[in-house]
Amino acid sequence: MTSISLNLRSVEQRIAGIATQCGRAPQEITLLAVSKTKPESDITAAYEAGQRCFGENYVQEGVSKIAALSHLADIDWHFIGPLQSNKSRLVAENFAWCHTIDRLKLAQRLSAQRPEHLPPLNVLIQINISDESSKSGIREEALNALAAEISQLPRLTLRGIMAIPAPEPDHRQQLIVCQRMAALYHSLANDYPQVDTLSLGMSDDLDAAITAGSTLVRVGSAIFGARQYPSSSS
Repeated sequence: MTSISLNLRSVEQRIAGIATQCGRAPQEITLLAVSKTKPESDITAAYEAGQRCFGENYVQEGVSKIAALSHLADIDWHFIGPLQSNKSRLVAENFAWCHTIDRLKLAQRLSAQRPEHLPPLNVLIQINISDESSKSGIREEALNALAAEISQLPRLTLRGIMAIPAPEPDHRQQLIVCQRMAALYHSLANDYPQVDTLSLGMSDDLDAAITAGSTLVRVGSAIFGARQYPSSSS
């Protein structure tokens, strides 16, 4: 087994262990392998080990990988980085998911630019749950209004919400924040039957996120090793 496949098994076992401890089925939780800055060979190694969901933060880097790995037809490509309006067409045309919707204008562009031959783009609304000025996302109280607008767009499917909480070493405090996100998610799911995704949790807060009810966790370096940086972040 390669180091990536061994790492992947370790992460999967960690997720399963946390889920079992809090009375959840491990199958309820999707692992998104964050492959930003990693070469196509690493993605292929993870794919060969059974991984199918991959997350990219940089539009052009992600599009290049999608083209190079198009022979792996069942990869589920997620865009998880901040998205500028002038890059929206590339996401609409190439990805299956966009996790970082934080304004109606962006959602409208993605819907208009989504090709008719593809299924609707799955989208998540990003919540700035820790109210950090350095992070994208809407405030909690703006969720219902934005969700109502997005749900009317014909080429998008609203699937849920996403957040990147502020770093917090204390598990109890992590859990409080994650439970706030879970409450927003359940409220949204009550209003929209297609909502089934709470994208919450990375390596440092995986335990709290899964305990609170996350359905999708984002893990990168624990699978692929230390992050490398591309020459361009676009």
